[in-house]
Amino acid sequence: MVQPVMEITMKAYHLTATGFDGLKPVEVDIPRPQAGEVLIKLHAASLNYIDLAVASGAFPAPQLPLIPVADGAGEVVECGEGVAAYKPGDRVLPHFLPDWQAGRLPSLESRPMRGITVPGSLADYLVMPAYGLASMPGHLSYEEGATLSIAATTAWKAVRTGNLCPGKTVLLLGTGGVSLFALQFAKASGARVIIISSSDKKLDQARVLGADEVINYRRVDAWDENVLELTDGQGVDLVVETVGPETFARSLNATAIEGTVFMVGFISGDMLNVSLLPVLLKTLRLVGSNTGSLADFREMVTAIGANGLRPVIDRSFDFDEARQAYELMAQGGHFGKIAIRI
Repeated sequence: MVQPVMEITMKAYHLTATGFDGLKPVEVDIPRPQAGEVLIKLHAASLNYIDLAVASGAFPAPQLPLIPVADGAGEVVECGEGVAAYKPGDRVLPHFLPDWQAGRLPSLESRPMRGITVPGSLADYLVMPAYGLASMPGHLSYEEGATLSIAATTAWKAVRTGNLCPGKTVLLLGTGGVSLFALQFAKASGARVIIISSSDKKLDQARVLGADEVINYRRVDAWDENVLELTDGQGVDLVVETVGPETFARSLNATAIEGTVFMVGFISGDMLNVSLLPVLLKTLRLVGSNTGSLADFREMVTAIGANGLRPVIDRSFDFDEARQAYELMAQGGHFGKIAIRI
């Protein structure tokens, strides 16, 4: 049975300035839930590229200090007045954009973003509105559950947007969290998966997860032409574009007529300089991503539970090793997600 929280203060991290030196361990007051809110004891967090961008200043937070890191998982320990959907002991996942319930994305000015404009998950406790949560699948650990909010929801939205089903093909760039979730969702949909990486070891791991075709882009510079060969010149129905300007032109070339390029990441920058002709001549769909709504999040979590899928975690760090987790994220080279135990 969950006991009422008697402590007054908690351990947390504050991002006090841009750069990893700005990540400081602190002790702060435990927040208390108001009407419609719950207090969550966090047990794990996980990193996304957006967390790195916030820490580096590439995506600056409007105000510092801030408790960083968007994604987390924990258990409800206290409920505010009027909360009926959850009770103490429930294992829950806070959504990155809690006010985006469904439908159209709220305006930027009225869009709370966890770990950016409101407190994130790098703390012992978190207060959240009950309407911004999803129940965690019973077969997952807290570390696994903490990987779902941004990366898995983004991958789910990509697969749904691309209408993947048997007979369709998806191209995935790299082996980060979004790509590996998309691989698992695509295979559950019966689609064919082509994935590229610079590491044969990672490509072998991707095959174990179900990838049908793999390409090492260090050895095959024109990987888009290779993709066309693998699809009899037709191209793929969906590209999950996680890199940005460095790969974008080849992604367009590898996409089939009336296919979709689902744009997720900006690892190589945020300014494009590519020809529009492939988009026009092939009537491509270019779809931007800001994860998904709470309805998308809950639908994805249900699918994970129904299919018994497990997130791929490259490495887990202890709470006092949060900076090392950020540094590993910055170095790249990880396969799947990076988690932090709380």
